[in-house]
Amino acid sequence: MYRTKDESWLRRVMERYPLATLVSNGEPTPHATHLPVIFSRDDAQGAGGPVGTTLLGHMNRANPHWAALTDTSAAKLVFTGPHSYITPTLYETTPASPTWNFVTVHVEGTLQPIAEFEQTLDVVRATVETLEAAFGNKWEMDSSLDYFRNIGPAVGAFRFSVTSADGMFKLSQEKTPEIQRRISDRLTATEAGTRRELGAIMAEFTLGAHDGV
Repeated sequence: MYRTKDESWLRRVMERYPLATLVSNGEPTPHATHLPVIFSRDDAQGAGGPVGTTLLGHMNRANPHWAALTDTSAAKLVFTGPHSYITPTLYETTPASPTWNFVTVHVEGTLQPIAEFEQTLDVVRATVETLEAAFGNKWEMDSSLDYFRNIGPAVGAFRFSVTSADGMFKLSQEKTPEIQRRISDRLTATEAGTRRELGAIMAEFTLGAHDGV
């Protein structure tokens, strides 16, 4: 019920909410690091799902997580989209119980650390260009290239080859369209956190022509 047959939705969430959590094996517990992740330039213009694509990310080499990464490490990336508490008053029925609506995407694959400095710098440049185009003001890093070259040795970049992907779109699909619309309208009428974005996704994913499963 909470998944999707249209894997382009997975890509959409990953592009809109690129701060991912990288999870990989560690001792005594798994390592987890929050970091921005983008599609590689070769895969940036794709319209399908993420399986078979290459993702790019980077972290501080001083992070113990970086030292634990090995060539072709098995790893997972978790992308968290908008989410919100849903009050049962919107159902206008009893009995009822509250819930939490949310959107997440999990991708699994193999991670390859990048050792070469110029390739690391290229990942940083691609990340800047992608995020500036989506969320910034078209700033270009050329004027600060010397600065980036100075801090570059402290940066650990990686490629992530996606082998599987799954998304959870918990958007009150079990409720009637009337109740779903009431929830969506309430969310989009607010400005707190990502509630407005969640309402917009509900309207497009649940109330639109999308066929979820």
